[in-house]
Amino acid sequence: MGPVSINQLPESILLELFTHLPARQLLLNCRPVCSLWRDVIDLVTLWKRKCLREGFITEDWDQPVADWKVFYFLCSLRRNLLRNPCAEDDMMSWQIDSNGGNHWRVESLPGAHGTDFPDSKVKKYFVTSYDMCLKSQLIDLKAEGYWEELLDKFRPDIVVKDWFAARADCGCTYRIRVQLASADYIVLASFEPPPVTVPQWNDARWTEVSHTFSDYPPGVRHILFQHGGKDTQYWAGWYGPRVTNSSVIISQRMSRNPAPSAVLP
Repeated sequence: MGPVSINQLPESILLELFTHLPARQLLLNCRPVCSLWRDVIDLVTLWKRKCLREGFITEDWDQPVADWKVFYFLCSLRRNLLRNPCAEDDMMSWQIDSNGGNHWRVESLPGAHGTDFPDSKVKKYFVTSYDMCLKSQLIDLKAEGYWEELLDKFRPDIVVKDWFAARADCGCTYRIRVQLASADYIVLASFEPPPVTVPQWNDARWTEVSHTFSDYPPGVRHILFQHGGKDTQYWAGWYGPRVTNSSVIISQRMSRNPAPSAVLP
């Protein structure tokens, strides 16, 4: 019996083989080989299997998915794009925009006149002083692995979260600003709610702030995350808002239902 070409294998065998190959290799190296491979690699079944194999979905998954190929890549890229969100590395990765009063500082939970954080894995927080303290991170989405077509055509939801708390014995004002910007830093969408003022003699509980950017304009290449604040008593030391466990995550949820595409990374 002579050698058998791989293209003579049943489609089900090809499908199983492709399920075990890295996704980017499939699209960049395998898909252009021939029309048969292209058609198999474009099958919804293949990307459902890959999602199941990677643990992105379960056998009983029943939620609608507009494009399984895109869904797979969004799941594989999904993570917190902010570095050092819980102050484990002191002030590393943060740009200090305002450093008023006695400046930014890192403290351990629960802190003086504070409360435990809802998630016991979070051990530290950043704390502000009696004059404005602001810090930020600028996220380069292309550098983080998100390519232009994925961002512009499918526009996956961008979920922003932050946590803040006051000391029980001192009032404070907390603020947050998140901007989606183009390659040349033109602001395309923004989340900047009014500052939150917490009165003196409060319960020091941790409060979550969240916002989801959906169906934003095409062209987003950067995300600016900035937060901070100051105390309202003007006391020397670190009596302003405490912040920790911040996150910026590109969700697997998509704002639109576009036509099928090669979605080359």
